Amino acid sequence: MSRRPRRLGFYLIIVLALLLVLLGTERFLLAALGGFLVKAEPPARADIIVVLAGDYYGNRILVAGDLVRQGMAPKALVSGPAHFYGHYESDFAIPFAVQMGFPASYFIAFPNDGMSTSSEAEAVIGELRKLQVQRIEIVTSNFHTRRAGRAYRSRARDLEFRVVAAPDPYFTPDGWWKNREGRKEFLMEWMKTVATWFGM
Repeated sequence: MSRRPRRLGFYLIIVLALLLVLLGTERFLLAALGGFLVKAEPPARADIIVVLAGDYYGNRILVAGDLVRQGMAPKALVSGPAHFYGHYESDFAIPFAVQMGFPASYFIAFPNDGMSTSSEAEAVIGELRKLQVQRIEIVTSNFHTRRAGRAYRSRARDLEFRVVAAPDPYFTPDGWWKNREGRKEFLMEWMKTVATWFGM
């Protein structure tokens, strides 16, 4: 038997072994990539809760309402950029929370023109300084927690931020790839995460 077929067989075995390893660890790798996006903390007492915009299911504001009800903070500031048919997101979020049983007095509407996590952070931090609060609990979707925490902490190092995860109906770190919406959220969040690493 010549050396060439032997060498070819050796490389074929290596390739097959690598394929088996990849197939065996695929779920682990996918879960690790999804898990990286989630960097949340358990709730703690704060001066105010901030509900970040961008949740079209209402989970963020419901988590915030529950935290106010538990006495974690006296109020929740509801960020509401203006890109909803001429309305602010907070115009819809607060009535939704009231419909779900929370008093309107729990919430403070904060209409703003933020169109990204970065521009929203600039607007919200300006408002937090006006309110003279120190300890802030940010509520956002689980897949958005790492990037949101970084955006706020890097812009206001003198303030104390904690990030609390609201559940997302489609994204879980260990199963996001099982449905189309979860895959879209994963891809978009990773694209935005990488963009922030490059200052974009």
